[in-house]
Amino acid sequence: MKTDFDETIGNINIIPQDIGRVILNLITNAFYVVDEKKKQQTHGGFKTLHELAAYEPTVSVSTRKTGGRVEVKVEDNGNGIPQKVLDKIFQPFFTTKPTGQGTGLGLSLSYDIVKAHAGELKVETKEGEGSMFIIQLPVV
Repeated sequence: MKTDFDETIGNINIIPQDIGRVILNLITNAFYVVDEKKKQQTHGGFKTLHELAAYEPTVSVSTRKTGGRVEVKVEDNGNGIPQKVLDKIFQPFFTTKPTGQGTGLGLSLSYDIVKAHAGELKVETKEGEGSMFIIQLPVV
């Protein structure tokens, strides 16, 4: 896990427990997908030992202040989100995890919590390369 926190942000007007749960959910999801990619590749997804050694599961969390907003980014180098799934990820009860493993907060509730804080939750993804979830919150 890599971190890069902007020390100049200061205080923002949020409910820390709620935003903390959202960030924890995003990090937990990111760890899950990089672990899944590692498992796939150790079970035949790579053709050579060099390719296997080259993949290093990585989750990055960063914060920065841009204009009147604070951004929190959670990025992974997993498999990315397939286009057919991308439109559904913020829907209630949607999961790509096996039964019994999708028991966290969920992206739908995370989305609602960020919206309740007058913010936005966005995703950027590239299949095969990873995803980045971006929480944008206003500075009040």
